[in-house]
Amino acid sequence: MHILLIHQAFAALNEPGGTRHHEIAKYLVKHGHSVTIITSSVSYLTGKTKINSNPWVSKERPEPGITILRAFTYSALHRSFFHRILSFFSFMFSSFIIGLGVKNVSAVWGTSPPIFQGWTAWLLACLKRVPFLFEVRDLWPAFAIAVGILKSKILIWLSLWLEAFLYKHADELVVNSPGFIEHVTRRGAKNVSLIENGVDLTMFDLEQSGNEFRKKHHLENKFVVLYAGAHGISNDLEVVLSSAKITLDDPAIVYIFVGDGKEKSNLIQQAEQKHLTNVCFIPPVPKNEMNEVFGAADVCVAILKPIEMYKTTYPNKVFDYMAAGKPVLLLIDGVIREVIEKADAGIFIEPGNASALAAQIKILKDNSDKTNLMGRLGREYVDLHFNREKLAQKINTIFCQMTRIDEK
Repeated sequence: MHILLIHQAFAALNEPGGTRHHEIAKYLVKHGHSVTIITSSVSYLTGKTKINSNPWVSKERPEPGITILRAFTYSALHRSFFHRILSFFSFMFSSFIIGLGVKNVSAVWGTSPPIFQGWTAWLLACLKRVPFLFEVRDLWPAFAIAVGILKSKILIWLSLWLEAFLYKHADELVVNSPGFIEHVTRRGAKNVSLIENGVDLTMFDLEQSGNEFRKKHHLENKFVVLYAGAHGISNDLEVVLSSAKITLDDPAIVYIFVGDGKEKSNLIQQAEQKHLTNVCFIPPVPKNEMNEVFGAADVCVAILKPIEMYKTTYPNKVFDYMAAGKPVLLLIDGVIREVIEKADAGIFIEPGNASALAAQIKILKDNSDKTNLMGRLGREYVDLHFNREKLAQKINTIFCQMTRIDEK
């Protein structure tokens, strides 16, 4: 079976960002299939253009069975929402043209966000007369409307129409959070499967001390509070900065922000204005190098704005934190809170409450037994319920059923 994946935000294992799709692709190849991925020439996380000899498309073969085609994409991704939309549409069209040239495809795999690439995947599936699997990784445009970044009535109408169209026309629809099922079903989806976010536990070595990372960033004898991921409007990282301000009276507590995004420069400016000497911003780190970063952390923060819609999400970073054996300070309510509380893997804190976050950090700093126990319980729980190998097996089964190929 040859699967064609259209995914503007795809990140390979040697790149920063969520690597769910590369990990699943490796599993599919191991079970006898091949995967071609059409992705952007511009990093979705950093907004930086990858250097290619051919500006229209470049080809990579990171390993046998996986081909990555990087398509031309308008590069000003992080300049404004208008420029972001231009980036989405440029990839939508360039990926379609490139996809036409991919031969012997058995199924097309579309994913959202951005939702516009879903149209490309559906149309390619139609033209190639193969099944179309549509994967919903967050509820766009509902999230964009809720957070206030999507305001144009025309774009809202177009996005809502396209969302419903893709849900109705997908041969199979996959969601990565149980909180999404009601929404997609109400909007017309029929064959809905839950394949949660998860982790490849082999990428997380609990014996990793993170000493080299601590030495490099002068973190010896510090209590390290780590945030790793996107620095965007939805991530509400101003709350973490406010917590840092509150804990300035304890020089042992430091806050490390690893990643990139549209709001990063603003956050750095705010930290400087508040004279936050206990905050350090670090560039994105490839996923296959994050083990050392996690090893240096004492606790990890997962946070989103206190918006009702975000109660439906299963953020990737939470499962990475758990797999790394680190306790989670969770400022997100809803279905992910249920996971953390069932696992006893961290502490739920009211979203937006910087004082409560600072208080919990001070408590955990003086209770290493508790932090170690929560980290260990989180690792055990994610191994049992969110192991990437088991989750990849589910999507392999779906593709085999769609294409009527015997599962290997």
